[in-house]
Amino acid sequence: MYVPKESQPKQGGAAAKARDGEKGGKRKIVAQNKKARHDYAIIDTYEAGLVLMGTEVKSLREGRTSLADGFVQIDRGEAWLHNAHIPEYHQGSWTNHSARRKRKLLLHREEIDKLEAKSQETGHTIVPLALYFKDGRAKAEIALARGKKEYDKRQTLREKQDRRESDRAIAAAKRRQRGV
Repeated sequence: MYVPKESQPKQGGAAAKARDGEKGGKRKIVAQNKKARHDYAIIDTYEAGLVLMGTEVKSLREGRTSLADGFVQIDRGEAWLHNAHIPEYHQGSWTNHSARRKRKLLLHREEIDKLEAKSQETGHTIVPLALYFKDGRAKAEIALARGKKEYDKRQTLREKQDRRESDRAIAAAKRRQRGV
């Protein structure tokens, strides 16, 4: 007997994700580093887990985090996130964390080795792009990046402005077309 798909019971968990083609759950973005995308040409991105204290997780959930001065450094085969500002948890006690302490990033050995080799090249660096929660776990999106020159930044801004103007013109034409 044929049963339409919409009337079939929904499967939860990994089976549903595999069926739907999803890779992981939804991302709840806590902080983004918009300046990094402006100042650097992004070559490759990676998702890394974060080693955090309990008060850091609670503070992240409040969403008052800043990645503006953050950078990633590889030291003795381990990746560390420096200068990311996660403010102290206001209801924390003596167990509170330091706001700008360095935090360990969890990556596979091959990824760390690849990042270390590439970051040694002139002009390359590793920058954090975003902090987010995925399936209840804190993650960091980091990128291998190359610094942009001033004229590259201007060119990027010009392209962005041209794209915005063309989108406005297309939207206005569609509105006129509907109105007629």
